[in-house]
Amino acid sequence: MERASSPSYVMTDLNPFNAQTSVTSASSLQFHCFPPSPVRSNSNDFLRIRASKTSSQVEILKGPKQHETKLHFSSKKRRFAEEDAFPMSFPLHSKNPHAIYKDIQRLATQGKLKEALAILDYMDKQGIPVNVTTFSALIFACVKSKSLTEGRQVHVHIRINGLDDNEFLCTKLVHMYTSCGSIEDAKRVFENHPCKSVYTWNALLRGAVVLGHRQYRQVISTFSEMRGLGVELNVYSFSCLIKSFAGSSAFSQGLKAHALLLKNGLLNSSILQTSLIDMYFKCGKIRLACAMFDEIMERDIVAWGAMIAGFAHNRLQLEALEYARMMREEGIKPNSVILTTILPVIGEVRARTLGREIHAYVIKMKSYSKQLFIQSALIDMYCKCGDMVSGRKVFYGSQERNSVSWTALISGYISNQRLQQAMKGVVWMQQEGFKPDIVTVATVLPVCAELKALKQGKEIHGFAMKNGFLPNVSLITCLMVMYSKCGILEYSCKLFKNMKDRNVISWTAMIDSYIENGFLGEALNVFRSMQLSKHRPDSVAMARILSVCGKLSVLKLGKEIHGQVIRKKFEAIPFVSAEVIKMYGNCGAIGVAKLAFDGIPIKGSMTRTAILEAYGYNKCYQEAIDLFHHMRSGGFTPNHHTFNVLLSICEQAGLGDEACRTFELLTQRYRIKASEEHYSTIIRLLTNLHRFDEAERFAQMRSLS
Repeated sequence: MERASSPSYVMTDLNPFNAQTSVTSASSLQFHCFPPSPVRSNSNDFLRIRASKTSSQVEILKGPKQHETKLHFSSKKRRFAEEDAFPMSFPLHSKNPHAIYKDIQRLATQGKLKEALAILDYMDKQGIPVNVTTFSALIFACVKSKSLTEGRQVHVHIRINGLDDNEFLCTKLVHMYTSCGSIEDAKRVFENHPCKSVYTWNALLRGAVVLGHRQYRQVISTFSEMRGLGVELNVYSFSCLIKSFAGSSAFSQGLKAHALLLKNGLLNSSILQTSLIDMYFKCGKIRLACAMFDEIMERDIVAWGAMIAGFAHNRLQLEALEYARMMREEGIKPNSVILTTILPVIGEVRARTLGREIHAYVIKMKSYSKQLFIQSALIDMYCKCGDMVSGRKVFYGSQERNSVSWTALISGYISNQRLQQAMKGVVWMQQEGFKPDIVTVATVLPVCAELKALKQGKEIHGFAMKNGFLPNVSLITCLMVMYSKCGILEYSCKLFKNMKDRNVISWTAMIDSYIENGFLGEALNVFRSMQLSKHRPDSVAMARILSVCGKLSVLKLGKEIHGQVIRKKFEAIPFVSAEVIKMYGNCGAIGVAKLAFDGIPIKGSMTRTAILEAYGYNKCYQEAIDLFHHMRSGGFTPNHHTFNVLLSICEQAGLGDEACRTFELLTQRYRIKASEEHYSTIIRLLTNLHRFDEAERFAQMRSLS
């Protein structure tokens, strides 16, 4: 349950950059005030830890001293005993090998790899062979838990049992090593295997796809080698190839693969058809994906799921919902994968009624209602729809919870501007026994930035370092933003300087950090360094630097950036074109600003508001007001920011009557709730004009609102 008491944030050293940083012994953020020590204060017991080379034992012994921990390191190597292998079952002599195999497989299924390996060690000492099925179960457990160390131990036992030439196990080992991130070990196993079939090749291909990181050339190289050696390619070979192109957005290579499938007569495979749909969507080719889908005669749930996920990936939410409806009309019921795809889409379009229908379907299908990732998706959907009550009901009504569901609730608090509860959510999460993961940390760091909670932000930084979450580009970028918003620009600079793998977002975050703290010249220097690096500025970086050029009135550089915007075809993006107009307005080139505005084919509220600001910068107050009324007559619907600009222009020009008419338009005509800034501007203007009664009336309206 949620606790009302204020949390106590505990940390011994709040400087995460200090080489002598000392973090509390607990592996989770110590937001709670009770001690993490397992020794109770009212106990007369103390811990004695006896360690040897083969095992560690912890004994609770009675003694006169309280809270004393003694470490005794034995120099003698204790013999491996039968009870170490079978601590919870019958001894070895009472079991036949097949029963032991079942024990090992059961432990592997439960994820108890250390216990399973202990039995393997004992069987090796006794000379009892292990079968292929048992090793397969152990390898699968290593893949599931990403346990590279245990996987290597299993590989040793496979060699001891003389099964290293077994094609089935060789394929499994290649898959295991690639899944655990060790492509070198996978290649070594592959190269040492005498008979390389298509299945072994496919395992190596799949590993290159998983570890490709947008580098598809290695996959093409392996695929070309397979063709050169005359390996008979199957559906899965082509599937891996197409997936690598999808992950790298390599459209031209994807087209070649499509042609190769047509040539080889493999395009009737539903697996390859779905892979092509996925590839075209990820390359942004929506029409080609739809054309591929239309060619499928018998559409299964996987093909429908690929279409729905593709539209969602390209932020075409209405199309995703339409295809979900069409799928139901064809009599195909959504599975758990489609549910977790469609629920975030419903949240983004705030279709709460449809979301409740999906929720009812989940409850009806009892197996889905117990799945944690569906519960988390429901929480996220309700929170995005602004229905925190229903989101919390789903959360507290679920029989099980994990870090993902907690993160979904915390994210919901953030999206509904309940930032203090989001911070407390991290405390409640730990009090329930769940450790925040890297996604939780990345979710809560912007809250620290918004609240300027430097102390808690440093704690989270220390927690991320202690738990091996760093270096992670996204997390470091969040930390940079948090420190800059808290006014500690030095820490942001250190993080950026020590970052090895920068991306466009981290460069932009560094530019933002300097802008946030008023160092505009340094922001320009970072932008120049970014242009010299392998990363090219995106639309967001361009918009940021255009605002800097405007504030510094650097017209020459602003024109250069405008040229880059035109070359990269960013002028169609509303916030970029708005910054171009404001930059020229700030630099006093109102004529060029008007030309830039006239050149925009589709003018939205951002660009229309920007030209009004540009007129305001150049003291063309009446022209701005006349243009606003002209735009209104043409069908323009202003937003709250447009009215901020208009009221500011009225204040600068001393136009009290026009300000009152503008405020009436805001509240009466467009039914926009007046903000604190709206009220402050008009009250300040009327006070300066000595119209105190009217100013008092607006002050009373503000207090009532």
